[in-house]
Amino acid sequence: MNVSTKINPVIETPYERAGVLTPGLPILPHGTERHPVPGGGSRAVPVYKGDEISVVDRDGLQPGELVFFTPDGSSDAGMLGASPTGRPDGVISVLANGSDSGARVARALKEAGFDLGRAEAIRIFDEGSNPGDRVTYFAGCDGLLIVAAPGGPMHPGEQNPPSDLILYIRRANPGLPKGAYALPDPLADPLIDLNIQPGQARSYEVKKGEYIQILDIQGRECSDFQAFSRRALDKGLEREIDPTTTRALMGNMYPTPGIFSKYWSVDHEPLVEIVQDTCGRHDMFGLACTARYYEDLGYPGHVNCSDNMNKDLAQYGIRPRGGWPAINFFFNTMLDDTNALGMDEPWSRPGDYVLVRALTDLVCVSSACPCDVDPANGWQPTDIQVRTYGATEEFSRSVGYRKSAEADLEQTKQTGFHECFARHTRDFVEYAGYWLPNQMSNHGAIAEYWACREKAAIMDLSPLRKYEVTGPDAEKLMQHCVTRNMKKLAVGQLVYTAMCYEHGGMIDDGTVFRLGETNFRWIGGNDDSGLWLKEQAQKLGLNVWVRSSTDQLHNIAVQGPLSRDILKQVFWTAPTNPTVEELGMFRFTVARLGDVSGTAVVLGRAGYSGELGYEVFCHPKDAVEVFDAIWKVGEPMGLTPFGLAALDMVRIEAGLIFAGSEFDDQTDPWEAGIGFTVPLKSKNDDFIGRAALEERKTHPQRKLVGLELDGGVVASPGDCVRIGKAQVGEVTSAMKSPILGRNIALARVSVGHAELGTELEVGQLDGLQKRLKARVVRYPHFDPTKERVKGNYDKPLVPAE
Repeated sequence: MNVSTKINPVIETPYERAGVLTPGLPILPHGTERHPVPGGGSRAVPVYKGDEISVVDRDGLQPGELVFFTPDGSSDAGMLGASPTGRPDGVISVLANGSDSGARVARALKEAGFDLGRAEAIRIFDEGSNPGDRVTYFAGCDGLLIVAAPGGPMHPGEQNPPSDLILYIRRANPGLPKGAYALPDPLADPLIDLNIQPGQARSYEVKKGEYIQILDIQGRECSDFQAFSRRALDKGLEREIDPTTTRALMGNMYPTPGIFSKYWSVDHEPLVEIVQDTCGRHDMFGLACTARYYEDLGYPGHVNCSDNMNKDLAQYGIRPRGGWPAINFFFNTMLDDTNALGMDEPWSRPGDYVLVRALTDLVCVSSACPCDVDPANGWQPTDIQVRTYGATEEFSRSVGYRKSAEADLEQTKQTGFHECFARHTRDFVEYAGYWLPNQMSNHGAIAEYWACREKAAIMDLSPLRKYEVTGPDAEKLMQHCVTRNMKKLAVGQLVYTAMCYEHGGMIDDGTVFRLGETNFRWIGGNDDSGLWLKEQAQKLGLNVWVRSSTDQLHNIAVQGPLSRDILKQVFWTAPTNPTVEELGMFRFTVARLGDVSGTAVVLGRAGYSGELGYEVFCHPKDAVEVFDAIWKVGEPMGLTPFGLAALDMVRIEAGLIFAGSEFDDQTDPWEAGIGFTVPLKSKNDDFIGRAALEERKTHPQRKLVGLELDGGVVASPGDCVRIGKAQVGEVTSAMKSPILGRNIALARVSVGHAELGTELEVGQLDGLQKRLKARVVRYPHFDPTKERVKGNYDKPLVPAE
C-alpha cells in the first residue's frame, strides 16, 4: 500500500510535563525510529514484516529512491506494495559519490551479499514535492531497505541543493519497552563495550593511543571519569588527572577539542585529550558525588559515585578518597557572578558522547551517577555506556553542532578551503560547526591585518549560512521577513539587511542576492534566520521553497586595495555580464576561472573588512582549484592568508557589527548601529517587526557609538560604561587600532550620553575600582566615508606615527 499525503514535516513532538517543554528531548511514538537521510546521501535499515515505513521530504523538491531486498537477496518492490520504476540509478550514484553515508550503505550491501546492479528502484517525489510531503509503505516481509536522496554538486549560479529526507519506521513488534532507547551503533569495532547501570562505577584499562567513548544513552545523565597513569601505578605512585594542574596549564574552565583539551597529572604528564564532544557542556572538576553530600541533604546511606569508585579501584591498590575529583561528563554546573557553584539539568541528549584519547597507558574509572534528589540527572538516573577503540582507528576532531535545540547532531566540518589554509597554519578553531583558521603560523594577526589594509588578504567565510528561496511567492516571503525593500532589489544585485522578530529584536543580519524574479539567496550568520524563513513560509501558506545550500556553496573573501587587480587576472565573465573591473558595489555575477570553459563561481562585490573587496562562492569540490588560481596570481602581489583574529580587528575599525557582540534578539537595528537597513518611509509594505521598530525609532533608548580610550589598556567586551557610579552602557567590541595607534571600542550606551565628545569611563574589575577614560567619537573609526570600499585610492596609505 502506498499513501501520499501532506503532513507536518516531523512526527516527533517535544517532551512536555506539567508545563515544561524540552525540545531537546523529542518524543517519537512508541516503536517508531527516526533515520535522517542526508541530501546526496543514503541510509540502509533492516525492516521486518508488518513495519510501517514513511519517508518525509522535509524541505520539498527533493527526489528520493528506495530499494528493498528480501532475505534471499532479491529486490522486490512489491513487498512494499509499490511498483518498480527501473534501475536504481539514484542509489547507485549516491553510493559512488564518495560520501560517508554511501560508504556505509555499500558496506552493508557487501556484508549481506546483495547485488545493487540487479535491483529495482521505487522512485518518490520525482515530480516535485512540497515541504512535509510523505509517502508510506508497509513491509510484506523481512528485508533490508535502502533509501537515497540523490543529488549532485550544485552550480553556484543555480538553486537546486540536495536536501534531507527523513525515514520513519514504526515497528510492528517493538523490541524495546515503552520509553526505552536503543543503544547507538559503535563508532568502530569496540575493544571494550561496557554498560554501567545507575549507582555503579567500573574501572578498565586502556593502552596509549586508544580511544574511550563515554556515551549517555538516554540523555540527562552524568558520568564521572578519572584516569591514572599505569606507569606511575606500577611504581607505587598514584598520579591521576589533577584539576589544579589542568586548569593552570589549559587556562580554560571548559576545554574544547584539540591541543587545548588535554588533562594532566600533578607531574605535568598529559593523560588524556578530548577528540569529540557532542554535548558541549560538562562539569570541569567538581567532586564526584559523595556520602557527605547526601548526608547534608538528609539522605544518609545514599549510594554515591565516590564510594563506588573507591570500591572498584581497590583492585589496583588505589587508596580510597572521601570525594573523588573527576571530570564529570554531562554534569551541568556553573559559577554565578559571586563565584558560587550551582547546577541544573544536563544538556546531554540521547546518544550524546565524549570521545577521549589516551596519551599514555591508563587505568580508568567511569560511573553512572545515582543522584535522584536534585536536577543533576534530571531526577531520573539512567545508564552510561563505555566503549574503547583501537589506536589505529581514525576519528576527526569535532564539537557537536545543532541548527536548533531539536535538530540532528552535526559533527564539526572542514570547509572546502580547509586544505588550502592548512598549508599556512595548524591553528584552527570551531566556528558555527566548521573549523576556521585563527592565525597563520608565519604571519600572525598583526601581519595579516596590515596585508588587508595595504595589499590584499584571502579569508575563509564558508560557515556563512546560505538558503535558497525559490517559487512564485519568494519575493513576498522575503519582503515580509527582512527589513529592506525587496521590490527595489534588481536581478544581479545584493543588499545588506536585518531580519527581526515581532518585538523588533534582531534574528540576524545578512545579505540577500536576487538571482531572478522569483529566485533569492539569503546569506546570514546563523541557521536561526534560515529556519525562521521556513517557519514563516509555512505559517503564511506561501508557495515557496526554502532550502539550505550551506554545504553546496563555500566562499572565500579577497579583501584589500589590490583585490580587484588580482581577481581581474583570474576570472572571466560572459559578454553579457560585468567584468571584475566593471562590477559595481553590492552587485554579483557568475564568473569562470580563466575562460568560458573554466570552473564556475559566483563573484560578489562585498566584504567585512572596510576595504575594497570581493566574495567568491563555489562548490566545495572546486574550492582548492579556485583558491590556487587566486593564490598563483595574488602571492607575488602580497596576497596573505587571513584568519579570524585579524578579521575581528578590521571589522571593529570599520564599524561592522557581529552577532552576540553588537546585536542579539533584544537589540533592534538602530541599537546595533544599522538603522539604515530599516527604510520605514520608502518601504510601504508591512514586515515582521515593523510596528515595534516604528515605536523603538520614535522612543530610542540605546545607541551604538564609537569610543576612544586614553592610555594603553584595551577594554574588553562586556565592560560597563559609566558616568560616575551610574552605568550608562557596555562595551560590545574593543581593540588597539594598528593604523590609528589608539585604543578604540564600540559601545551601546543610553541615548542621553551618545553625543559626540561625551566624556565617559569604562569600568573594569568590579566596574568601580578601575576606570578607563573614554569619549564618544565618530565611527567607523577608520575610513568613515567608506572611500576605500568604493575603491578610490587617490591618496597613499599613511600608517599612524
